[in-house]
Amino acid sequence: MSDDFVVARNPEPESTLPYLLRLPLGSDGVVLKARETWPRTTKVYCHRATGWPAEAEVIERVPVRSCVRRGAAIDLVLDRGRENRSQFVITRIRGGREAVFWQTARTTRQARPNVGLPTSRAAGLAGLRILVDSHERYPYTFSHQQVTTQRRALPAGDYGVEVDERLVAVVERKSLADLVSTLTMGRLKFALAELASQPRAAVVVEDRYSAVFKLERVRPAIVAEGLAECQVHWPNVPIVFCETRALAQEWTYRFLGVAAASAAEERLAEQVVMTFPTGVRLPPPEPTTAEVRRWAMDHGFPVSDRGKLKPEVWAAYNTHTSADLSGADG
Repeated sequence: MSDDFVVARNPEPESTLPYLLRLPLGSDGVVLKARETWPRTTKVYCHRATGWPAEAEVIERVPVRSCVRRGAAIDLVLDRGRENRSQFVITRIRGGREAVFWQTARTTRQARPNVGLPTSRAAGLAGLRILVDSHERYPYTFSHQQVTTQRRALPAGDYGVEVDERLVAVVERKSLADLVSTLTMGRLKFALAELASQPRAAVVVEDRYSAVFKLERVRPAIVAEGLAECQVHWPNVPIVFCETRALAQEWTYRFLGVAAASAAEERLAEQVVMTFPTGVRLPPPEPTTAEVRRWAMDHGFPVSDRGKLKPEVWAAYNTHTSADLSGADG
């Protein structure tokens, strides 16, 4: 058994945990299924695996300085400069099932960002329904907000809202690792192009922007430059960094709520315009004093450069305008 910490792809296509982890603990080691390759933005849920596949597709292999079981936790220290200390906490969840949560000191702090989330409704909407893409593995539940959710395949993004059965806004959720991966592999541009085809769209990132400059396996300048390029090419799809998963969920809720309210107002305005009788000329807007002054000077009326205009000047202007409109109608 290797003394390295190994990360591989989970060969089970139906599993919601896409990675395998092997910890050098004991004679046979400990193998876990995991949601992420490292707890960068939040605690990572893990589950025990039956064993290590013979033909594992290894993503990462790192020498281990220390791997020690301490009660209900496993402390892991890797032999590298950053992202080297973490802990696996073994616990019991609902129904008595075993669960393992992989955390670092940073993600433990982020789980409590010392802010209170508001309970007010987004845009004052009651009964907001948020669509959740059917491919989203660990979706937001919006349990803190007053919404209902519905699973459905979306043409773009992970979350969306409809008005009159028309998709009016979508949000794409990204962890920092996923954002960097899709950016460097060139997939982010295609995703942004799909998002830009929607009436309103945004990308929300579950991390700080400063975390970009702490990356190790890719040059931070490349990521920062790529993000800037994306924003220049698709300015109508903002990329918003929201520090934690909870804050990213709150931002998504507010964005979709306001987008739904705005789309409903636009739809109402369209319906009002459609009720206007065809062929009816709307009255022209009221002229400003400056416009009437220019007209009077062009037609030889003695007027001053400033101040109020005499009633007879206004009367002449109105008579002239009425005659022009009558001629146009005839």
